Amino acid sequence: MQFHLEYDRHGLSVELPEDRVVATLQYGDVEPLSDSARSLLQVLEHPTGTAPLAELARGRRDACILICDVTRPVPNEQLLAPVLDTLQQSGIPREQILILVATGLHRPNHADELREMVGERIFREYRIENHFGERLEDHVHLGVSPRGVPIWIDRRYVEADLKIATGLIEPHFMAGFSGGRKLICPGIASLETIKVWHGPAFLEHPCATSGVLADNPVHEENTWIARRAGCDMIVNVVIDAQRQPLRWVAGDLEAAFEEGVEFVRGVVGDSIESPVDIVVTCGAGYPLDTTFYQAVKGMVGAMPLVKPGGTIIIAAGMAEGIGSEPFQRLFRENDSLDQFMQRLLHEDYFVMDQWQLEELAKVCRRARVQVVTDGLPASVIESLFVESAPSVEQAVAAALQRHGPEATIAVIPKGPYVLASCDATKETP
Repeated sequence: MQFHLEYDRHGLSVELPEDRVVATLQYGDVEPLSDSARSLLQVLEHPTGTAPLAELARGRRDACILICDVTRPVPNEQLLAPVLDTLQQSGIPREQILILVATGLHRPNHADELREMVGERIFREYRIENHFGERLEDHVHLGVSPRGVPIWIDRRYVEADLKIATGLIEPHFMAGFSGGRKLICPGIASLETIKVWHGPAFLEHPCATSGVLADNPVHEENTWIARRAGCDMIVNVVIDAQRQPLRWVAGDLEAAFEEGVEFVRGVVGDSIESPVDIVVTCGAGYPLDTTFYQAVKGMVGAMPLVKPGGTIIIAAGMAEGIGSEPFQRLFRENDSLDQFMQRLLHEDYFVMDQWQLEELAKVCRRARVQVVTDGLPASVIESLFVESAPSVEQAVAAALQRHGPEATIAVIPKGPYVLASCDATKETP
């Protein structure tokens, strides 16, 4: 039985034993928008919870528009064009409009990536700059959040007269869903903010997981922080498995976001009746699977489906390697995940990007993880607290031998873009 996994830019076809595959989890069958451009204009003219964009922009001296970095497949060119036109028609000069890439603590996006992200015309005609989260001097201190997070937000956004956040609403393995407030925190927050907000006091909470907003401290806190920073309008999109727009939402930071989340749940959610022995998944392809750091999201997304002691097999391109230097340092400094978690929970220990290793630790406590990639040699993968496999087929064959002749397999061809759940464990976040 053949499956096509999202892998790097072109995908990966794998052959799995048909008699062992009990479920394929995928997007719901929803038709893409018949006239996406018109639908976007409609939500800009009739947003949820705010005045129309043209009215918001009237009389403003300048504007800052936040966009996702290269790791998110947002149709930025289509999204930005009517927003930029509206701002200029409302009196904001082109030279007073800044498109700010909400990198969080990711690396800056270079010129070719920016051109690919926004299209040639916008790249050529508008000012586009990266956020640098490690430059504290580039941020403004806005106080402390209710749970004690120091709020440092990019000065260019804070001081803008009109503030707009764009983005993609999809499952997120810590914040429940991406989009909305996430473009502000962590998107344009400093390291000083993110290291507390992404600390174990937040991430070890049982509700800090994919698809959960209620009582999720990660979601609640960055929503509060985003409100504190200010946001005149969000413009978010929901896309299908082919990355075509299914729904645009615009308006109030929370009201429009919640409208998008309600819609996206019906698109990306899929479930199985009971957990399986083996889950075959992926890192969701380019641009999300460019590093091992990003591929952890696919591993976390598979957790609800796998039995304790089962096997997660993930294919991810990892064309850019492991991830940031601080993330790589974590593997050099810790001999095991147990040692890392002991330090994290009981010592004054901090290394940037530690939160991704903390998520990997959750996965490895539940299941064995095997990684298939062309981006890193097997010896490197084996140094990352997971196992390497030469192919998905060979990894599955070995897992079937381990788990026995009655072992079951579930497949998630789109990886973490699917909100996978198990009916038998649905009540537990």
